[in-house]
Amino acid sequence: MRKKSSFPTVLVLGLALAVFAAPMSVHAQEAATTRPALLEGLLACRAITATDARLACFDAAAAAFDTAEQQGEVTVIDRVQARETRARLFGLDLDTANLFGRLRQDDPVDAIETTLTSGRQDGRGQWTFVLADGSTWRQIDMERITSRVAPGVPVRIRQGAVGSYLLSVGGARSVRARRER
Repeated sequence: MRKKSSFPTVLVLGLALAVFAAPMSVHAQEAATTRPALLEGLLACRAITATDARLACFDAAAAAFDTAEQQGEVTVIDRVQARETRARLFGLDLDTANLFGRLRQDDPVDAIETTLTSGRQDGRGQWTFVLADGSTWRQIDMERITSRVAPGVPVRIRQGAVGSYLLSVGGARSVRARRER
């Protein structure tokens, strides 16, 4: 029995990333519902009945895809890499970009756990946290942080209601936070 290849899924995701990497206008969002030309060219090869012509078509389409990937016009990632990317982007509003196409809904990230790199309090008593994953989160409520804020302390951020996020430092009570970077 022949093993089913995951190449088409990876190819579609890579092409989707290339199309959606830049901020999207309304026109670009409409274009998102159509397949990119590289993918259409590859899929069109299947309709060719003559073996030599079909092989030549696939070779040309594969070469075009390879060139686009090497020049950074297309990025190919698999489901594991897509999940890791979603986790790194957790807290940023990317719903309109739909970076992950059909894979987007497969494995949503509802919370992340990392450690604190640094934390500082402003004059109003609100905290800004820099996390080990490189993200920066700012407290947006006036709740008091009751745990120790020091490098290496565990931090958990989960999605709250209506697009808000709840950040807990050292397992203490959560505060509302917004991702800044």
